[in-house]
Amino acid sequence: MKRFLCLVVLGAVVALTACTKKETAKPQGPLQENSPAPAITVNALDGKPLNLSDLKGKVVVLNFWATWCPPCREEIPSMMKLNSAMAGKPFQMVAVSIDEGGQPAIESFFKTSGFSLPAYTDPDNRAAKAYGITGVPETFVIDKNGILLKKVIGPMAWDSPDVLSYLDGLTK
Repeated sequence: MKRFLCLVVLGAVVALTACTKKETAKPQGPLQENSPAPAITVNALDGKPLNLSDLKGKVVVLNFWATWCPPCREEIPSMMKLNSAMAGKPFQMVAVSIDEGGQPAIESFFKTSGFSLPAYTDPDNRAAKAYGITGVPETFVIDKNGILLKKVIGPMAWDSPDVLSYLDGLTK
Protein backbone atom coordinates (compact mmCIF):
# COMPACT_ATOMS: atom_id res chain seq x y z
CA MET A 1 0.00 0.00 0.00
CA LYS A 2 2.85 2.41 0.86
CA ARG A 3 4.50 1.71 -2.47
CA PHE A 4 1.23 2.44 -4.31
CA LEU A 5 0.73 5.69 -2.38
CA CYS A 6 4.30 6.77 -3.20
CA LEU A 7 3.69 6.06 -6.89
CA VAL A 8 0.45 8.07 -6.86
CA VAL A 9 2.16 11.04 -5.18
CA LEU A 10 5.13 10.82 -7.55
CA GLY A 11 2.77 10.66 -10.55
CA ALA A 12 0.85 13.71 -9.33
CA VAL A 13 4.08 15.69 -8.87
CA VAL A 14 5.26 14.78 -12.37
CA ALA A 15 1.87 15.70 -13.89
CA LEU A 16 1.76 19.05 -12.10
CA THR A 17 5.32 19.88 -13.05
CA ALA A 18 4.74 19.06 -16.71
CA CYS A 19 1.65 21.28 -16.90
CA THR A 20 2.99 24.24 -14.94
CA LYS A 21 3.57 27.31 -17.08
CA LYS A 22 7.03 28.75 -16.47
CA GLU A 23 7.29 32.47 -15.75
CA THR A 24 9.09 34.21 -18.60
CA ALA A 25 10.62 36.70 -16.19
CA LYS A 26 12.82 34.10 -14.51
CA PRO A 27 16.14 33.25 -16.14
CA GLN A 28 16.72 29.65 -17.10
CA GLY A 29 19.70 29.23 -14.78
CA PRO A 30 22.43 31.85 -14.43
CA LEU A 31 22.92 34.11 -17.42
CA GLN A 32 25.84 33.02 -19.54
CA GLU A 33 28.02 35.30 -21.60
CA ASN A 34 27.80 34.57 -25.33
CA SER A 35 24.19 33.43 -25.02
CA PRO A 36 20.96 35.17 -26.12
CA ALA A 37 20.02 38.10 -23.90
CA PRO A 38 16.66 37.64 -22.16
CA ALA A 39 13.80 39.49 -23.84
CA ILE A 40 12.45 42.23 -21.60
CA THR A 41 10.15 45.23 -21.78
CA VAL A 42 10.83 48.38 -19.75
CA ASN A 43 9.09 51.75 -19.74
CA ALA A 44 10.58 55.08 -20.79
CA LEU A 45 9.96 57.97 -18.42
CA ASP A 46 7.14 59.12 -20.72
CA GLY A 47 5.48 55.72 -20.22
CA LYS A 48 6.25 54.29 -23.66
CA PRO A 49 7.35 50.64 -23.55
CA LEU A 50 10.70 49.58 -24.94
CA ASN A 51 11.21 45.97 -25.97
CA LEU A 52 14.83 44.91 -25.92
CA SER A 53 14.17 42.83 -29.04
CA ASP A 54 13.37 46.07 -30.93
CA LEU A 55 17.01 47.11 -30.48
CA LYS A 56 18.47 44.30 -32.63
CA GLY A 57 21.03 45.86 -34.93
CA LYS A 58 22.31 48.06 -32.10
CA VAL A 59 24.87 47.46 -29.37
CA VAL A 60 23.03 47.82 -26.05
CA VAL A 61 24.44 48.78 -22.68
CA LEU A 62 21.73 47.67 -20.26
CA ASN A 63 22.37 49.16 -16.84
CA PHE A 64 20.38 48.51 -13.66
CA TRP A 65 20.79 51.35 -11.18
CA ALA A 66 19.06 53.39 -8.45
CA THR A 67 19.09 57.05 -7.45
CA TRP A 68 19.93 56.14 -3.82
CA CYS A 69 22.97 54.03 -4.80
CA PRO A 70 26.34 55.81 -4.29
CA PRO A 71 28.28 53.58 -6.76
CA CYS A 72 25.53 54.15 -9.35
CA ARG A 73 25.78 57.92 -8.92
CA GLU A 74 29.56 57.60 -9.17
CA GLU A 75 29.41 55.96 -12.61
CA ILE A 76 26.68 58.15 -14.15
CA PRO A 77 29.06 60.88 -15.43
CA SER A 78 31.13 58.27 -17.30
CA MET A 79 27.93 56.73 -18.70
CA MET A 80 26.84 60.16 -19.89
CA LYS A 81 30.18 60.60 -21.66
CA LEU A 82 29.89 57.12 -23.19
CA ASN A 83 26.40 57.89 -24.46
CA SER A 84 27.64 61.14 -26.03
CA ALA A 85 30.66 59.44 -27.61
CA MET A 86 28.42 56.79 -29.18
CA ALA A 87 25.87 59.26 -30.60
CA GLY A 88 25.07 58.55 -34.23
CA LYS A 89 26.28 54.94 -34.02
CA PRO A 90 24.16 51.79 -33.79
CA PHE A 91 24.19 52.00 -30.00
CA GLN A 92 21.56 52.30 -27.29
CA MET A 93 22.00 52.84 -23.58
CA VAL A 94 19.12 51.52 -21.47
CA ALA A 95 19.47 52.67 -17.85
CA VAL A 96 16.79 50.83 -15.86
CA SER A 97 16.09 52.34 -12.46
CA ILE A 98 14.95 49.99 -9.72
CA ASP A 99 13.75 52.92 -7.58
CA GLU A 100 10.43 52.24 -5.88
CA GLY A 101 9.48 55.89 -6.49
CA GLY A 102 9.54 55.26 -10.25
CA GLN A 103 9.46 58.09 -12.76
CA PRO A 104 8.97 60.97 -10.25
CA ALA A 105 11.99 59.85 -8.18
CA ILE A 106 14.17 59.56 -11.29
CA GLU A 107 13.13 62.93 -12.72
CA SER A 108 13.67 64.62 -9.35
CA PHE A 109 17.12 63.05 -9.08
CA PHE A 110 18.11 64.19 -12.59
CA LYS A 111 16.82 67.73 -11.91
CA THR A 112 18.70 67.98 -8.61
CA SER A 113 21.95 66.33 -9.76
CA GLY A 114 22.16 67.71 -13.29
CA PHE A 115 22.71 64.15 -14.53
CA SER A 116 20.84 62.66 -17.45
CA LEU A 117 20.62 59.15 -18.90
CA PRO A 118 18.21 57.37 -21.23
CA ALA A 119 16.28 56.17 -18.19
CA TYR A 120 13.61 53.50 -17.97
CA THR A 121 11.54 51.92 -15.22
CA ASP A 122 10.82 48.29 -14.43
CA PRO A 123 7.65 48.63 -12.35
CA ASP A 124 6.99 44.92 -11.86
CA ASN A 125 10.72 43.99 -11.59
CA ARG A 126 10.43 41.50 -14.45
CA ALA A 127 13.51 42.84 -16.23
CA ALA A 128 15.60 42.74 -13.04
CA LYS A 129 14.43 39.16 -12.40
CA ALA A 130 15.08 38.10 -15.99
CA TYR A 131 18.68 39.31 -15.68
CA GLY A 132 19.07 37.92 -12.17
CA ILE A 133 20.43 41.12 -10.70
CA THR A 134 21.60 40.88 -7.12
CA GLY A 135 22.34 44.56 -6.54
CA VAL A 136 23.12 47.77 -8.34
CA PRO A 137 24.83 48.81 -10.44
CA GLU A 138 24.86 45.80 -12.73
CA THR A 139 25.43 46.29 -16.43
CA PHE A 140 25.08 44.00 -19.43
CA VAL A 141 26.65 44.53 -22.85
CA ILE A 142 24.54 43.05 -25.63
CA ASP A 143 25.74 42.87 -29.24
CA LYS A 144 23.83 43.80 -32.40
CA ASN A 145 22.46 40.26 -32.68
CA GLY A 146 21.00 40.21 -29.16
CA ILE A 147 23.82 38.15 -27.65
CA LEU A 148 24.89 38.91 -24.09
CA LEU A 149 28.63 39.53 -24.26
CA LYS A 150 29.54 40.90 -20.82
CA LYS A 151 28.11 41.26 -17.34
CA VAL A 152 29.69 43.93 -15.14
CA ILE A 153 28.92 43.96 -11.43
CA GLY A 154 29.62 47.26 -9.71
CA PRO A 155 30.60 50.67 -11.05
CA MET A 156 32.93 51.12 -14.00
CA ALA A 157 34.61 53.96 -15.90
CA TRP A 158 32.45 53.67 -19.02
CA ASP A 159 34.31 56.51 -20.73
CA SER A 160 37.76 54.91 -20.51
CA PRO A 161 39.56 54.61 -23.86
CA ASP A 162 39.54 50.78 -23.66
CA VAL A 163 35.78 50.60 -23.06
CA LEU A 164 35.03 53.17 -25.77
CA SER A 165 37.21 51.26 -28.24
CA TYR A 166 35.61 47.93 -27.35
CA LEU A 167 32.05 49.23 -27.72
CA ASP A 168 32.88 51.16 -30.88
CA GLY A 169 34.33 47.97 -32.38
CA LEU A 170 31.08 46.14 -31.64
CA THR A 171 29.12 48.71 -33.66
CA LYS A 172 31.09 47.99 -36.87
